[in-house]
Amino acid sequence: MFKKILIANRGEIAMRVIRTCKEMGIKTVAVYSTADAESLHVRFADEAVCIGPAPSSESYLKMSNIIAAAEITNADAIHPGYGFLSENAKFSRICEEHDIKFIGASAEMIEKMGDKATAKSTMIEAGVPCVPGSEGIIPDFETCLKVAKETGYPVMLKASAGGGGKGMRAVWKEEDLKNAWESARQESKAAFGNDDMYMEKLIEEPRHIEIQVVGDSSGRACHLSERDCSVQRRHQKLTEETPSPFMTDELRNKMGDAAIKAAEYIKYEGAGTVEFLVDKHRNFYFMEMNTRIQVEHPITEQVVDYDLIREQILVAAGVPISGKNYYPQLHSIECRINAEDPYKDFRPSPGKITNLHLPGGHGVRVDTHVYSGYTIPPNYDSMIAKLITTAQTREEAINKMKRALDEFVVEGIKTTVPFHRQLMDHPDYVSGNYTTKFMENFEMEEPKEN
Repeated sequence: MFKKILIANRGEIAMRVIRTCKEMGIKTVAVYSTADAESLHVRFADEAVCIGPAPSSESYLKMSNIIAAAEITNADAIHPGYGFLSENAKFSRICEEHDIKFIGASAEMIEKMGDKATAKSTMIEAGVPCVPGSEGIIPDFETCLKVAKETGYPVMLKASAGGGGKGMRAVWKEEDLKNAWESARQESKAAFGNDDMYMEKLIEEPRHIEIQVVGDSSGRACHLSERDCSVQRRHQKLTEETPSPFMTDELRNKMGDAAIKAAEYIKYEGAGTVEFLVDKHRNFYFMEMNTRIQVEHPITEQVVDYDLIREQILVAAGVPISGKNYYPQLHSIECRINAEDPYKDFRPSPGKITNLHLPGGHGVRVDTHVYSGYTIPPNYDSMIAKLITTAQTREEAINKMKRALDEFVVEGIKTTVPFHRQLMDHPDYVSGNYTTKFMENFEMEEPKEN
């Protein structure tokens, strides 16, 4: 087992990894930028190393600084969390070259699954259902036009190196294709330094449902059932739940089998997530694979009583998985609490938290790195906490979430707590009748005057 793990991340996920390491008797090293000197992960790790100034390109993305921090502290493994370098094949390879275990996917696996066009062709080979469309990268507009005709409108143009909704364009008729092709490529080039595009059939009324998988070094994989991530804004998830209110036992088994097939085909090692689009007829199609821990992993942990970070560490140390699949015994919902103003188009709201009260009680979990007096820097993702409620039924989990949100007090900045509170009362959400288009018709009710 590892003696010391460096956490190449910040915020709540760094705290999350530190907690499990402490429970396993493993020493921890926090890395931090100058903007994060007062963050809790710095305070709770056994050691902490400053790796650069506030911009992530000069700190959390600076591979040489992170490797140097691991070497001077004698860390024998690096946990990348999510985001930053967690799905960076080059970083995974550099760790290996320096004899430091990367607690995540190998460079080869990341390369296979990180590029969406390559991932799709790999999954077609594996026999996993994929959305009809182009076979790999589209070389030019003439081919794009041909593929669109063969696939049938509406179609979705997607950046091969994409993420966060950048480089994506829905096209409903042929005369709009040229503009969409050019603007998507420009956006992708600016965001990722790569303008490779591929195309898929646009799935109408889709739900975004993902399957959590874990694989070990022997090539075996198991699944831990699904998470419904359909409530999104600009392709960014806002809340997630498990089990999905749209799920049936038959569909869960089919999607679970497909996810295991995907993981075992590439001999996937570690915790990962196979993401699917599911249409209104419950046909499902592979979308992408995230070769890392997900933001929303706590709800899976809550319903199957399973520490996914611990399992990541064990698998990385060569411990085989049990091989059995896990099914939800409870219902769990996660709300991402962001430092944003939901009344002003979710405008970022960095600044100092002057007062903080976190909810508690039975079935309530809060993963966070903030505290009263903490200043949220403007340099990073705006998420400041994850609020998770777990109960016997979905109705109870929603009622528990309402109560927890009412208890959640953050002063000094704006947060998305009021949005989530209104969401929990929305009839379509309460009935489970929502798709990835849900937020297009959601409007915040103005706060009532006291």
